Amino acid sequence: MGRGRKLPVLTLTDEDRETLRGWSGRRKTAQALALRSRIVVRAVEGGSAATIAAELKVCPATVRKWWHRFGEAGVDGLLDERRPGQPRKLSDAQIEQVIVRTLESKPKAATHWSTRTMAEATGLNQTAISRIWRAFSLQPHRQESFKLSRDPLFIDMVRDIVGLYLDPPDRALVLCVDEKSQIQALERTAPLLPMRPGQAERRAHDYLRHGTTSLFAALDTKTGKVISQIQRRHRSVEFRNFLDTIEASVPPELDVHLVMDNYGTHKTPMIQRRLVRHPRYHVHFTPTSASWLNQVERFFAALTQKQIRRGSFRSTQPLESAIRKYLDHHNTQPKPFLWTKSADDILTALAKYCERTNDSVH
Repeated sequence: MGRGRKLPVLTLTDEDRETLRGWSGRRKTAQALALRSRIVVRAVEGGSAATIAAELKVCPATVRKWWHRFGEAGVDGLLDERRPGQPRKLSDAQIEQVIVRTLESKPKAATHWSTRTMAEATGLNQTAISRIWRAFSLQPHRQESFKLSRDPLFIDMVRDIVGLYLDPPDRALVLCVDEKSQIQALERTAPLLPMRPGQAERRAHDYLRHGTTSLFAALDTKTGKVISQIQRRHRSVEFRNFLDTIEASVPPELDVHLVMDNYGTHKTPMIQRRLVRHPRYHVHFTPTSASWLNQVERFFAALTQKQIRRGSFRSTQPLESAIRKYLDHHNTQPKPFLWTKSADDILTALAKYCERTNDSVH
């Protein structure tokens, strides 16, 4: 929309005002339509295009576009324009009915809608329901999980650890430490069927268990190199032995900052006494239920995906050999994980997520 085109003066009828209030006020309305409604309401109240753009965090061209569209066609101008092709058979009211019922209600004796149950409830066919859901990115059959930390020191811990990642201290090493415990040596009961054109690799669903092993790892956040040790158990005794491995691997003139979780083996009197005897070690605990702050977890995920998940191991020895092979390969050309979010960015995002979670309850 050209900048030089003068913006029209907008007026609202009572019916228009009620329609815009419904579109913009309902938290679960399609967000594009809600945004356009807010733009018009602010324009009627007397805001300038630049002011409205700053308030709603959109570009001024977007504000001017919908300002003009409402001035020319009223409420209908805020709806998406028709596209070439077969004329649309569904009205806006029918589409809105499907969206509102999908977001704000549940079917009888079920936790979520399907295309079949929604078609029965609205009198439309399944194809129409499917198209509407695809157009508005609605997927009632899918569900994701989340977990929020309730640690009373969460904010302080986030600032402390993220500060280490973004601005590490001089003459010091920042190591993300954890153990990947109970790694199972699983043997598939049938040979792997390799990938073929048009067919994915296949493996037997059944497996035999042949024991477990544990990997202790310390990821250098600056270089990406991993100090590791494989042990059959993961008690505080084994963790102390791993700390000895770290001690032997780090130059004596450097301080060592350990980022690790609150697992019991990390806080026993034996470990505390050892850390007191080595004052160059500084421990930074992650908040409870916030393992994503520990970068070594990303390394464990890559190890599982690339080396362990598709393997078939008849004992713990070949499993441990596969783990060592991956570690050796990784350390020949290590690459650090790039941490980009500041503590303020993380806390702001979590605050918005908590706000959305609370709004969904009411």
